[in-house]
Amino acid sequence: MEQLKVHFHKLLRETNTDFQRSIFNEINWNTRMIGLTGARGVGKTTLVLQHIKLDLQTADTLYVVADDFYFADKRLLDLADEFEKRGGKTLFIDEIHKYADWSRELKLIYDYHPQLKVVFTCSSILDIKKGVADLSRRAVMYHMYGLSFREFLSMYKNVTAPVFSLAEIVQHKVEIPEIVHPLPLFEEYIRQGYYPFMQDEDFAIRIRQIVNQTLEVDIPQFASMNVATGRKLKQLMAVIAKSVPFKPNFTQIAAVLETSRNNIADYFLYIEEAGLIGQLRSESWDKVDKVYLDNSNLLHNLAGATPDIGNVRETFFFNQLRTKHEVCISPVSDFRIDGMTFEVGGKSKSKKQIKDVERGFVVRDNIEFGYDNIIPLWQFGFLY
Repeated sequence: MEQLKVHFHKLLRETNTDFQRSIFNEINWNTRMIGLTGARGVGKTTLVLQHIKLDLQTADTLYVVADDFYFADKRLLDLADEFEKRGGKTLFIDEIHKYADWSRELKLIYDYHPQLKVVFTCSSILDIKKGVADLSRRAVMYHMYGLSFREFLSMYKNVTAPVFSLAEIVQHKVEIPEIVHPLPLFEEYIRQGYYPFMQDEDFAIRIRQIVNQTLEVDIPQFASMNVATGRKLKQLMAVIAKSVPFKPNFTQIAAVLETSRNNIADYFLYIEEAGLIGQLRSESWDKVDKVYLDNSNLLHNLAGATPDIGNVRETFFFNQLRTKHEVCISPVSDFRIDGMTFEVGGKSKSKKQIKDVERGFVVRDNIEFGYDNIIPLWQFGFLY
């Protein structure tokens, strides 16, 4: 355990606490067992280390990574036993999905150690969904997304702005006095502001590493796939990246991948749950109408040198809105949300498609201010 503590304290010293994500204050850290999910690279590790550094006593706290060599011949349950006997109060377990039989042992830790708090994180959302049934009465789950435009401005531009609800946005209540001209900042965010490591020189390389790790390790491990099937996931991701948004034709895709049509829907779901794509469904939720890459940063790094600007706009809108709302396909326009219809386009986008729609809005890129039912695209980046 001493070596685990050495590693923990090194990470803690290197953790910057100048900026905290909005979810930081949404989590009830007093809960006995907390699960934090999210795609690779969105900042889960930094979040929990910041909480430890700002709010806890390190003497009775321990942070471990589930694939540490320590666990080659020891169990999580054994660690929890020893930690509590030494006066431990809060145990943090990062990347829990890398530990075999994790859900059963977390359940036992919860039942055997009622005075011990446990926080665990996981990048493989699918694996968590498979195991969380055992923890349904024990763990409170939170999901973490990448940076919103609002968080990007706070983290990198020292611009503080409040969160606005969708109702406030469509009512033109977004006011950010510190931002005179938001469009250059928004363009920067669209290219590489969703992930909190945007200032790294190897940003593009890290993006591809996240994608490869997810497709080659996380999903195959969850679904017990062989190497050949894992390669098919990469082929499918390449097809999606070059075509989004598109209406999936499972028969054609199966032919391209040389696999059974019955597997394709599962492949799409795996990739979606792992945080690489988003599927836009009908209001009845029984049909996938379009498939997008999860966020605009992925689009700029995977879809070729110059991604289609229309795709970029819709990807951003879908990505930000589905964090708080159920977003469905509109029968007359692009998106339908909470009884409202949204048509997304450039600064000259007309109202033609929504002229007969009650509660219809045109979302325009490249405009600074809105009026009537015209809403600037950038303002939808302030939902969290």
